[in-house]
Amino acid sequence: MGIGLQNSNIKIFSLDSNQPLAAKVAKHIGIQLGQASVDHFSDGEIKINIEESVRGDNVYIIQSTSAPVNDNLMELLIMVDALRRASAATINVVIPYYGYARQDRKARSREPITAKLVADMLQTDGITRVVALDLHASQIQGFFDVPVDHLMGAPLLADYFIQNGLAKDAVVVSPDHGGVTRARALAEFLGAPIAIIDKRRPKANVAKIMNIIGDVSQKRAIMIDDMIDTAGTITKGAAALIENGATEVYACCTHPVLSGPAIDRLDASPLKQVVVTDSIQLPAEKKIAKIKQISVAPLIGDAIMRIDQNRPVSPLFNSRFNYETDQIK
Repeated sequence: MGIGLQNSNIKIFSLDSNQPLAAKVAKHIGIQLGQASVDHFSDGEIKINIEESVRGDNVYIIQSTSAPVNDNLMELLIMVDALRRASAATINVVIPYYGYARQDRKARSREPITAKLVADMLQTDGITRVVALDLHASQIQGFFDVPVDHLMGAPLLADYFIQNGLAKDAVVVSPDHGGVTRARALAEFLGAPIAIIDKRRPKANVAKIMNIIGDVSQKRAIMIDDMIDTAGTITKGAAALIENGATEVYACCTHPVLSGPAIDRLDASPLKQVVVTDSIQLPAEKKIAKIKQISVAPLIGDAIMRIDQNRPVSPLFNSRFNYETDQIK
């Protein structure tokens, strides 16, 4: 069950985006989910009712702002407002998948920085803390003036590959230059080298040419990214790795956005397996044979308990960590 709770006034609520994950987190901690209902008026407006007292409680709301992004974001904002008006002591938002995170800077003139806008809305609403998982850009932590606990999915993904005997003769591959830090972290857990896919477009409307930086010949290639959206980059990368001599290719990510043609692309690709977490709830039609989903509930549950006990969260960043003794196994 982990390290146990210190306070009796902690409550966990789930909204609509990922109730199965919230239920697993509550079970891991050893408490019941709080009672709240989400309804809609006939014109689509969201109505939330908290069906138990939260006065003086330390409340955690588990809500991914995944598709439908705007509905889930509004649910979160309305829930925070309701909790603040109900005199909750602290309002901690647990966002396994932070939507709008890709709009974290001005890449062109007159573009918004929507990740900062979302942070501002949540803070104005009255949140006390954010617990997030693998933000698309780590600088998003700085968009908040409240504490942000940024959890990492790499240790969980690493443990999956280690426990299934897939770390031997492996090379960890970043699908682009921007993901090198993430790839290096996984490679350190696996004790494996890294490679990088260098994507170039020689001219407009010409397919990208992919060069592999690093040796992948006769190795098991494990591609890692923070999210897989339409799966174009991952599937093209897998084909390039096979062409360059990789014996088999796996992909892994924390956030399975899987929009548009993603499922068809993954199914038709040379990828042997795609390992993802349950930060986003997958509907039945997206649970194809190639996709293996592992749960982040123990990670989030242990983070909540550590926050409750004023214990450090950083030890959770280690692979194969013993939460009871604060020691590496």
